[in-house]
Amino acid sequence: MQIVIGNVLSTEELRRVRAALARARFVDGAATAGFAARLVKNNRQAEASDRSLGTIRKLVAERVLANEVFRLAVRPKALSPLLFSRYQKGMRYGSHVDDALMDGMRTDVSFTLFLSEPKSYDGGELAIEGVSGEETFKLDAGALVAYSATSLHHVSEVTRGARLAAVGWVRSFVRDPARRELLFDLDTARRQMFAREGKSTEFDLVSKSLANLLRMWVED
Repeated sequence: MQIVIGNVLSTEELRRVRAALARARFVDGAATAGFAARLVKNNRQAEASDRSLGTIRKLVAERVLANEVFRLAVRPKALSPLLFSRYQKGMRYGSHVDDALMDGMRTDVSFTLFLSEPKSYDGGELAIEGVSGEETFKLDAGALVAYSATSLHHVSEVTRGARLAAVGWVRSFVRDPARRELLFDLDTARRQMFAREGKSTEFDLVSKSLANLLRMWVED
């Protein structure tokens, strides 16, 4: 399941993040790729050891984890340290799958939080590959797309401007993506039922089923 979530960062928060990144040191992104992915990875990443970025890393992580839709769709247990990437003209990231383990953490869900306004650059779409073809994303600044870390995906070549993004990975309480989707749909329907009808017998039964499915599937 891919899910798009808008307005994860406010306009002021975006300004702060972009200002900090304008002062940051960017290095070759291939340094953090696996032996095969580095052959197709051509971008720049903010240096991980740059302490000046600690504040915005914390800000972005807090906003992502506090987002209600993200919590319902992803069921996050742990979040990896965020990477800030920059693609300039001629840069791209070819087809790859994210590492299953990062910093000793299993990766279940990947996400890209767009930081540049889409009109400020050409190209740079995130394409998630599937059996029925590709689904592409080029979102407003402050919006993110979350998707299964098991997916092949790529970033198309930037032909004008610069694409800034924050990228992260999540270990979920619910490992299986099909189960996460079922829980998300059930929880969404339950909340809509409550908003429409209040606490009813049907709401209680759906809530019981959701809670018991979580008990069956959660890895705590």
